[in-house]
Amino acid sequence: MNKILDLIAGELGKGFEQCGYDAQLAKVTLSNRPDLCEYQCNGAMAAAKTYHKAPMVIAADVTEHLKDNACFEEITAVNPGFINIKLSKEFLADYLEQMRHADRLGCDEVEKKETIIIDYGGPNVAKPLHVGHLRSAVIGESIKRIFRFVGNDVIGDVHLGDWGLQMGLIIEELKERKPELVYFDESFTGEYPKEAPFTISELEEIYPCASKKSKENEEFAKKAHDATFKLQNREPGYMALWNHIMNVSVEDLKKNYGRLNVNFELWKKESDAQPYIPDMINAMKAGGFAKESEGALVVDVKEETDTKEVPPCILVKSDGATLYSTTDLATLIEREKLFAPDRVLYVVDKRQEMHFTQVFRCAKKTGIVRPEVSLQFLGFGTMNGKDGKPFKTRDGGTMRLEVLIREISDAVYDKIMENRSVSEDEARQTAQIVGLAALKYGDLSNQASKDYIFDVDRFSSFEGNTGPYILYTIVRIKSIMARYSETFGETGDVKLAPACSESEKALHIELSKFNEVIQSAYTDMAPHRICQYIYGLADAFNRFYHETKILSEEDETHRQQYIKLIELVKDVLCTCIDLLGFEAPDRM
Repeated sequence: MNKILDLIAGELGKGFEQCGYDAQLAKVTLSNRPDLCEYQCNGAMAAAKTYHKAPMVIAADVTEHLKDNACFEEITAVNPGFINIKLSKEFLADYLEQMRHADRLGCDEVEKKETIIIDYGGPNVAKPLHVGHLRSAVIGESIKRIFRFVGNDVIGDVHLGDWGLQMGLIIEELKERKPELVYFDESFTGEYPKEAPFTISELEEIYPCASKKSKENEEFAKKAHDATFKLQNREPGYMALWNHIMNVSVEDLKKNYGRLNVNFELWKKESDAQPYIPDMINAMKAGGFAKESEGALVVDVKEETDTKEVPPCILVKSDGATLYSTTDLATLIEREKLFAPDRVLYVVDKRQEMHFTQVFRCAKKTGIVRPEVSLQFLGFGTMNGKDGKPFKTRDGGTMRLEVLIREISDAVYDKIMENRSVSEDEARQTAQIVGLAALKYGDLSNQASKDYIFDVDRFSSFEGNTGPYILYTIVRIKSIMARYSETFGETGDVKLAPACSESEKALHIELSKFNEVIQSAYTDMAPHRICQYIYGLADAFNRFYHETKILSEEDETHRQQYIKLIELVKDVLCTCIDLLGFEAPDRM
């Protein structure tokens, strides 16, 4: 289904052509002066030089040819050559009627479907999710849903950190605490226990303790490095412990990501890439790409056009250790082998941009990925507290994600209970749904690359540009529709009527933008565009609601048409919040 801007431009283009001008001049934008017009075209200004005419003459010529066009209620030329447009109410109603019956509310699928892998997790195992993991999960999940909505085959990968020094630290700390465990007996040849010798709570306490100890005790640090080496060389007892750590951690991670309504198709790990590393390094050496530099093995990735220094991509350090760059390159080999993706997108902290510049260039230069594969980096800013610094707990520590979710859900619960319209149990359940919307909308309404202030009070407000306000609007529509059904039964097979008021027409215009907004959010990987849109749509609906007697409308057909209209508003809003990764309750 064509975007409404394209339809308007098409009609306007006919006018330009009829007057002897290039139809490409008929580019249409939303008006920045809605008090004067709804859409605007500046094509006459651009045409002035080419056709050696005053812009106003060209604009007047075009509008004269289009004054009787059924698409327009009013089309006028104004100084110094703008073309101001107001759409026909009948044209708008017909467009929305097509939306109602179209797949995906009229949003077209992409012409060329792609297989896209999105890497948007990246937590280390044996450590709890904290606020630093929020943005990657929330932004990545939304982009995955948007990509999938327009027809792509999208695979989300959590890409767990499971193969580095943190594993050696945990194993060595366990060895000091429980040396009697069979995993540390080198002579043991039996079957290792199936139950883990620790709980997730114990595991989460062990890592920070071991990390702190390694900074203070050189001997312990060396033992942890040795344990890491043994694990990476697949010593049986250490591998058995590693499996316990993975099972306990992944179960907990799935539970916590589930609280965020974030899902991954793949639960791949750094260790999955390890088998590819030796052959990868040998191939890079044989191809003349990998060279020794100060004892390390590196690939030079700088380019002549660089305006700042881009260091070599290090494959192997001078002490023989591999790095994240090595693992990321090997992971690309695995992804190419398993999925042959058209695009790989990394949703990570923007401070990692240089790392991914090096990895992407190395992958292209050495032929790890096909030349046509698009490697993309979407860097996000930090979530800050009201002091403008990275968000912390009151005592200055890093807040666990589940605590943050609980805090914002509690704030929403308090607001719901102020009205005392529902039971405490229902209020708790609703607060979880609304709290998640507050959290996600508060994040996604900001451009991903920007830092933002996390404000529980503002995000949980039921007024203004917030998630709860959007949900409250959806719940209001559900309530109206339920009351209609109880009183009047089912609606007939009626079509949407042309708007009867300015607020109704404004609502029609907002609805008609849906296709354009989704395409823009997809092309620019920008969920914040959807947030901007649904806030404007919710505002337009609420103005219409306050000015219109929907259920008390005496004309039955007109009343049914109102219900069809607000049902379309609900469908658009619900589709959009699903793309953002949350849902609406039935009551608030």
